Amino acid sequence: MPNINDYLKWRGDLTFNESPLNEVDNMILSRFSYLPFNKIDMKNKETIGSIVKKLTKLQKEDFNIGGDKPLVDNLNDCIRFKDLLVTDYIENNNKDSEEQFAAVTIHLNNEEMYLSYCGTDNTLVGWKEDFNLSFMQHIPAQIEGVKYLKKIANKYNKKIHIGGHSKGGNVAVYSAVFVEKEIQDRIIDVTNHDGPGFDETIIETKEYKRILDKIYTYIPQSSIIGRLLEHEEKYKVVKSIEKGIMQHDIYSWQVLGTKIVQMKQVTNGSELINKTIKNWLKETTPEQRKNVIDILYNVIESTNAVTMREISSSRMKSVSKMMKSYRSIEEKDRKMINKVFVGLGMAAKESIKNKFEE
Repeated sequence: MPNINDYLKWRGDLTFNESPLNEVDNMILSRFSYLPFNKIDMKNKETIGSIVKKLTKLQKEDFNIGGDKPLVDNLNDCIRFKDLLVTDYIENNNKDSEEQFAAVTIHLNNEEMYLSYCGTDNTLVGWKEDFNLSFMQHIPAQIEGVKYLKKIANKYNKKIHIGGHSKGGNVAVYSAVFVEKEIQDRIIDVTNHDGPGFDETIIETKEYKRILDKIYTYIPQSSIIGRLLEHEEKYKVVKSIEKGIMQHDIYSWQVLGTKIVQMKQVTNGSELINKTIKNWLKETTPEQRKNVIDILYNVIESTNAVTMREISSSRMKSVSKMMKSYRSIEEKDRKMINKVFVGLGMAAKESIKNKFEE
């Protein structure tokens, strides 16, 4: 079955005036913010067509994942997208504050615009910020997302679509929750493509309740990332041709016409992992989770790598450095880490037991 790249070949000759924004367009625009704009000469005002012409000259390894290069190739000279104005690209990667944030605005016409929030890139600091969600109610990327939405809303008097994939979906929802009501009223929809949820204290706020009916969440049938933490909104389960964690890849999601192909429910494996993680979170304190994540991150940092790709490309050397770093940490810290993994095992056992008792 086709994916978003096939959709571009099929639907690429129709403008948004001829056929309005749909579910599949939304997927494409939420992924658009992942493209490596920092590797080209990016002007203050561009079109999708002018940007992709520059991006087509890059190599496959310059992109976050393999599917991004075909996306660029298919967007090149695509009538539907090529003339859309692109403005206000921003990127902030700060190792000290453990922040990885990027966003860009695409203007659909004179009345509507789409704010696309980038999810986790290939950097170690980006992955660290993801893990910080397990013990922090407000991560730097979320706070930056609110500032960005306020800035764009004040700059352009248009109706607003917001979206993102992975952490970008989480940031999209968070940003829509924590802006003033006047901006919320201009928001048409907020789309979260397999992004984590939130701490219970956030979804219980009046701000969250106020925007709830505008939030649309999509997760694949074996979703792991998109089921982390709490979701108050209903979600749609989409069909992926991958397995397990690889279903997080938005290019594996199947489309039919202008719709995403839906499934009736998530798999048993997704339910089991979801219950395991929730049981573990229930049994540990935020401080315990922070300590473990910080220690493990320091072990990974010992490789001197900046990106996950660098670790993968010299796997044996990276593993050797990490093992050496792990052996050098204090015994009490090693015991704490072992205790956490034992706790995860027990949480999994409890989840399996509950599954059989249902």
